[in-house]
Amino acid sequence: MTLPAPTADRTCLVTGASSGIGAEIARTLARRGYGVTLVARTESRLKALADELADRFSVRAEVVPADLTDESARTGIVRSLDEHGLKVNILVNNAGFSTTGPVHRAEPSREVAMVRTDVEAVVHLCTLLCPGMVTRRRGAVLNVASTAAFQPLPGQAGYAAAKAFVLSYTYALRGELRPHGVTVTALCPGPVATGFQEVAGFSDEDAESAVPKFMWVPAEEVARAAVDGMDAARAVVIPGIANRVGAVAGWLAPRSVVVPMVARRHPALSGNG
Repeated sequence: MTLPAPTADRTCLVTGASSGIGAEIARTLARRGYGVTLVARTESRLKALADELADRFSVRAEVVPADLTDESARTGIVRSLDEHGLKVNILVNNAGFSTTGPVHRAEPSREVAMVRTDVEAVVHLCTLLCPGMVTRRRGAVLNVASTAAFQPLPGQAGYAAAKAFVLSYTYALRGELRPHGVTVTALCPGPVATGFQEVAGFSDEDAESAVPKFMWVPAEEVARAAVDGMDAARAVVIPGIANRVGAVAGWLAPRSVVVPMVARRHPALSGNG
């Protein structure tokens, strides 16, 4: 087993934990006996999940409501952990969202908020929390990217670029931290029914018509693959055979072929002039 053993003064910090993949990763870790610290904006959902985990798995679970677009809020997470006497031995940077549509019609504030959540928060929390793991020579980091990281994505240009950053950053961080006993893994899920699509502006029909049904993977399965991947110290986890094939194809195919093809098929670009 590569993951650090659960102890009373250590915690697994999971961002974006109020629903979807983040909630399922928290459940999977709690099932293994880990105490968890749940971070998201919606306090009521976090408290409901914390109560569930404490009841089902008899683990410690606390909540830290925070807007990850705010630098001071991210620093406040670490301050809250210190107040509870907790050190992070597993960091799960899961929080993220996507915008959709062409850049020339985008809402600037929404685009910047996406980058702050999907990129800046990952970098900030790693920078804040990895030094302690290095000092203790034990720890694990899971950064959630996407299969969108493997090719440009017209219609979600900023999102795919952000996830490409997360994937590259994770590889580099892995190289830096491996000598210090800290593992780093990138999770690159394909389509998952989590409510993510609704936030991004897709209807269920749009999402399902754009991506074949066989590529969709349940959130519970994604979470199990993520935690198993961390435990095996894997560099990248892509749940679902079809998604692994698609990621390789997207990575290797000429951009001159991939980009126009995606632009024609992306539901957020249909009918755009």
